[in-house]
Amino acid sequence: MTSRITRLALAAALLGSLAPAAALAQDCATSPVTVGFLPKLDTDPYFQVAKTGADEAQKEIGGTVIQQAPSQATAEAQIEFINNLVSQQVKVIAISGNDANAVAPALKRAMAQGIRVVSYDSDVAPAARTLFLNQARGDSLAEMMLESMAQMIGGEGEFAILSSTPTATNQNAWIDFMKARLAGDPKFAKMKLVQVAYGEESEQVNQQQALALAQAFPNLKGIIVPAGIGLPAAARALEQAGMTGKIKLTGLAPASLIRKYIESGAAQDIWWNVKDLGYLTYYAAQALAQCKLDGKPGSSFTAGRLGEYKVGDGGEVVLGPAEIVTPANVGEFAF
Repeated sequence: MTSRITRLALAAALLGSLAPAAALAQDCATSPVTVGFLPKLDTDPYFQVAKTGADEAQKEIGGTVIQQAPSQATAEAQIEFINNLVSQQVKVIAISGNDANAVAPALKRAMAQGIRVVSYDSDVAPAARTLFLNQARGDSLAEMMLESMAQMIGGEGEFAILSSTPTATNQNAWIDFMKARLAGDPKFAKMKLVQVAYGEESEQVNQQQALALAQAFPNLKGIIVPAGIGLPAAARALEQAGMTGKIKLTGLAPASLIRKYIESGAAQDIWWNVKDLGYLTYYAAQALAQCKLDGKPGSSFTAGRLGEYKVGDGGEVVLGPAEIVTPANVGEFAF
């Protein structure tokens, strides 16, 4: 019995080790292919704008863009859409992961069927994709959000974080980085993180959570909201409650959606060109499908008007640096 279990374990391990090899053995396309984009959520305007960049790239180099996404930001919902894209015979899946590890088995099955996988915006397990198209370096975004909060509250006092979901890969990494900086950097010694709450990718839940934080912590001076839906929702909730400016807001969101709060000094924003992220992702996906790019660190490809990009460690490709959006530069951000 023991030897049989051992043989089964060895066989499973062998199959697991062969999965990446199967992915690497995929056929090279001789012309542009169909790329299936799978965002976290179908109603998030962030991903709709990113798709306009993919559409622009598609017009330049050919191929087809399909974008499908669940109505709930869960890994279970995304797995169903991964399977749907496989059945539609797309050649590349570009996913923004709701849960890095939970979606990995479905993505690996897709890879075993000859489909290439890239992640964008929010990474998945590295073994389940070839590239991660990152909007900006995670440490940089976390640093900027914390620095922005410090600027707005004078470097001292209580603040909270209103994230999206407990399993959001990118946001969890940012929160961990911010906690480490708070613990180890004297510059932030007078700032206290009182709670991490979750808006569950819902405008209503984000509004409720923003007000709940304000009520639970009477001395709350600010909230960091690292989520595109959450920051505008929190700003509207505080405005309706007559607390605009009393509790400062910063985080990640389309600058155009919170422009009036930025201009009034009630909020700041950390942002980048979202359209370009979709554009870059589409170019990278086509390069992979046609074997013009192997995804190994140091390899490079050209992404149209954005120029040349090099693959870094772990298959990461970084779009470029973000900026802190203030009243002085808010006019530079169309989205």
